[in-house]
Parts: sequence; C-alpha cells; structure tokens
Amino acid sequence: MQKQKSPMNPIQNFLLNFLTVISVLWVLFGFVIGIINVPNADMSPNMKAKDLLLYYRLDNSYHAQDVIVLVKNDTTYIGRIVAVGGDTVDISDSEQLKINGNFVSEPQIQNTTPRFEGFVSYPVQLEENEYFVLADMRGGAEDSRYYGVVNIHEIRGKAVAIIRRRSFAV
Repeated sequence: MQKQKSPMNPIQNFLLNFLTVISVLWVLFGFVIGIINVPNADMSPNMKAKDLLLYYRLDNSYHAQDVIVLVKNDTTYIGRIVAVGGDTVDISDSEQLKINGNFVSEPQIQNTTPRFEGFVSYPVQLEENEYFVLADMRGGAEDSRYYGVVNIHEIRGKAVAIIRRRSFAV
C-alpha cells in the first residue's frame, strides 16, 4: 500500500504544531499554573528572594500548612495558612501561636511569632472562607498580623513547586 502525502508542506506542518504548543502553554500558564518571583525573604529559609514559585490557580480547597499566593491591598504576598474558617487564632505573650486554645508546634519555623500591635485584635475568630496566613520568617514579615484575615477571593493559588535561583559571584 502506498503512503498518502500530507496536503501541507513541512513548513505549514511545523507552524501548525508550533501554534498548537504555544496555545497549550498559553492556556496552561494563563489560567491553570501561575509563576511568581518570591519578592523577599519573608518565607525564608524555605523560599529565598528571587526563587521562582509555581502555583496552581484552580484549587479552591485550602488547608492549614498550605503555602499560598494572595493579593491584599494591591500587593502580592506568599504565606502559609495556619488557621481556616471556624478556628480561633491567638498569639501568647511569650510569642507562641495558639489555634483554638492550643499551642501549635511548628518544626519548620525557627523564630517565635510576635504580635504586631495596632493591626489585629486578638483572639481572631475566622469565618467560613477566611484564613489566617503567616510568613515563615516571623520577625518582621507582612502577613495576617499586619493586613488581617485573608478571604478566599484574595487567594490566587496554592504553591506546587519552587525553582531555586542561584547567584554566582564573579
């Protein structure tokens, strides 16, 4: 049996394949996956400034310990959810995080959690679809202690991968 020739020449075939790949990437990175440069050291040592963070945009189910990308007051932040709707958040005088009256053990966090006076009144009772978000570097990071609770509509997505950027001294 004889093989039929394609009605397109090789250049047309290449362009069609190229446009298909570009369209798939546009949909994937335009609507499903987001990419952001980590703006600062607030999530250190787990994420460093200038690392690339890939996040999944289509998830609407968030849990404690999820790392999320959110927009609050026209500023993009990255933080870790520590409490969800229905929880009560407090920070003790000894700078320990308390959720629902219990001290929280956070082995990945190396610093204490100070209150930022004048921004949030403690204890904070979260409503449905509200989250309390803290950065991993607790000392001076801007997080829910600074800008308040995060509504689900302010969350852009859940972190799925970090691409480390290395800086080399010349």
